[in-house]
Amino acid sequence: MTNLSHARSAARQSRRGSARTFTAAVSAAALLSGLLLLHTPAGASETAAAAPVVTAAVPQQASARPTEKGFLLRTITLDDTEHRYIAFVPPSYDPAKKWPVIVFLNGAGECGTDGFKQAAVGLGSAVMQNAEKWPYVILFPQKPTRQTRWLDHDALVLGVLDKALSEWSLDPNRVYLTGLSQGGFGTWDIGSKHPERFAALAPICGGASNPAALAALKDMPIRVFHGEADPTVPVERSKAAVEGVKAAGGGANVTLTTYPGVGHNSWDKAYRDEGLWEWFLTHEKKAKP
Repeated sequence: MTNLSHARSAARQSRRGSARTFTAAVSAAALLSGLLLLHTPAGASETAAAAPVVTAAVPQQASARPTEKGFLLRTITLDDTEHRYIAFVPPSYDPAKKWPVIVFLNGAGECGTDGFKQAAVGLGSAVMQNAEKWPYVILFPQKPTRQTRWLDHDALVLGVLDKALSEWSLDPNRVYLTGLSQGGFGTWDIGSKHPERFAALAPICGGASNPAALAALKDMPIRVFHGEADPTVPVERSKAAVEGVKAAGGGANVTLTTYPGVGHNSWDKAYRDEGLWEWFLTHEKKAKP
């Protein structure tokens, strides 16, 4: 190898080492800052979420603390355990009006306690591509382990929601629940257990753990999405859940969209191409008298 080749090889190794060091440093900075904006490549898989990168922070003013916007790192303590989660506050957020809320439930590949991965795949990625389409405060709790169900963590989901309702100017009658894979199951299951909390559901590539509970969703607006070639969660699981709602006397407000030839990743199409950002806003719970 010539001296020039040696130099080029060393430069490439230096750049790779610098990139790894930068990513690690950024992740640590994100944990400490409490305010972060995440970016992930388009089409990122559920099992290979991109590392978060801090790109901007809202400066603090001496006289008054401005409203933080973007993807914000938050924590909540339940039963003496601290959980990290992400809250997205849109650039147009104005506390003078009430804002709708989306709760997103992650899949198996994004489980953990880091507080970041769950916002890098699925809905978070779609928001990063076009934040203007999503005029919502969006909450991203993180399921701690792959082995448990979201239903085992419904206290975390509702705790994050209730904390957000107290922190921002939000409309409790416009709260929407969605999720992918394990989060798709969680959307069916937690939606069935707490239908009074949500105005509409959008489960993706999931299914219902307890079909008998689906009767609670007979009046719930639901849009369901699944790839017909899904090798991880067969499309029959979504079809069975839809049929379960219909068997309970519902189904008038339930639609199932399947994608021929699409495998497990049906969430990119669902969140980017199906107009969910508009559909959610057409549904609102009736306020209690």
